[in-house]
Amino acid sequence: MGLVRDIMINNVITIEHDKTAKDVAVLMAEKGISSLVVVKEGTPIGLVTERDLSHKVSTTDKKSSDVPISEIMSPNFRWVEPMTPIEDAVQRMINKNIRRLLVLADGKLVGIITETDLAKYLRSKLLIDGAMEDVSALNRKVVKSS
Repeated sequence: MGLVRDIMINNVITIEHDKTAKDVAVLMAEKGISSLVVVKEGTPIGLVTERDLSHKVSTTDKKSSDVPISEIMSPNFRWVEPMTPIEDAVQRMINKNIRRLLVLADGKLVGIITETDLAKYLRSKLLIDGAMEDVSALNRKVVKSS
């Protein structure tokens, strides 16, 4: 299998830690994404998802513009390095029951991988492996009939 760097999304959308839930919602809508990495001085300090937004904001009586990101983000995000084997990343996601992993190199955010990225990668790998098996079977038939 490959490495995390082979499937990660490089252009990670981030949001500063001093913004509000409304800022999160607006940015997610603008970019058509379901999560944002929360940063402070360029360093990741948390992750906020659509689920965080909907569950944590809708259960308060506050306006979204009055809810700081710190109240909705998950500060205990999981991460891997770019050279991590994809199998290890998958196992970590399964073990921790998470949908996203940040990719850090020397403490700096360089990417993110999601369940969708993994599904696309595994689908293409299965298709390639299946095609290779078909070619091998065809080659065996040709050799036998010769």
